[in-house]
Amino acid sequence: MKLNKTKIFVDGQEGTTGLEINERLLKRNDVELLKIDPEKRKDAVERAKYLNEADIVFLCLPDDAARESVSFIHNPSTRVIDASTAHRTAGDWVYGIPELSAEHRENIGNAKRVSNPGCFATGFAMLIYPLVREGIIPVDYPVTCHSVTGYSGGGKTLIQRFNAEENAEKLNSPCFYALGLNHKHLPEMQKHSGLSQPPIFTPIVSKYYRGMVVAIPLHIHTAKLLNSFYSDYYKGQPFVKVMPMDFETEWGYLTAESCNNTNNIEILTFGNDTQTLLAARFDNLGKGASGAAIQNMNVMLGVDETYGLI
Repeated sequence: MKLNKTKIFVDGQEGTTGLEINERLLKRNDVELLKIDPEKRKDAVERAKYLNEADIVFLCLPDDAARESVSFIHNPSTRVIDASTAHRTAGDWVYGIPELSAEHRENIGNAKRVSNPGCFATGFAMLIYPLVREGIIPVDYPVTCHSVTGYSGGGKTLIQRFNAEENAEKLNSPCFYALGLNHKHLPEMQKHSGLSQPPIFTPIVSKYYRGMVVAIPLHIHTAKLLNSFYSDYYKGQPFVKVMPMDFETEWGYLTAESCNNTNNIEILTFGNDTQTLLAARFDNLGKGASGAAIQNMNVMLGVDETYGLI
């Protein structure tokens, strides 16, 4: 008996996230990838045809183009996973981090529209949401967050900029950016962590391709107690690795690339009896983008959440 395959269309399959989603899906035998003619990928009529033919659509597009694609969908059976920023704080879209709670996972499983989280926001929410939910920090706690990421997170434009010979000296050191404290992930970081005000967020991009660390210092609680709390909170989550307090860093350095090419996210706590540094380490193109999208698809389809992921 021939099994019915889930029809998948990746709108924006030429971008960094779209390419990785395609690569992951090509290894599966339970899906059928719908492929648009590259010359017609900006043709509205042709896109609409594929958008409405698919069971699940991945949107890997700029925000305005993602909104346009959603407006083309009239098939009530078509389900959407949007990797853009466009719908991450929209009330009628489900936010796609299933590990945050049983309610999050159930809502994703039942959803027609899922917004794939931003890479920075993934680490931030997975560190802060449990603390706010359980009353360990108040909703008005003044959170500061720093993060370092590889340049692939900026898409093709930033990749080309970092790889250009003429920029070798300009971009040779880690670079702070979003210096106006207005990074586009801030709205979702606040909303989906449960905070009443946005954090101060200072991202840093560095001269390596992929991998990131999101770090948050706290002036309350001990590192040991918080490590135990996260171990209990994320128990049984296949992609969440709460690292032990005696975790050995590389010569005292916390590198950003250890989870690359996986969908894992490591939760780490450092510090002493009065101050704690929380850290989340993961692949910005894995758990921070394409891996998270495939994980959300698995939840929506009701298949093994780890299927097709490392």
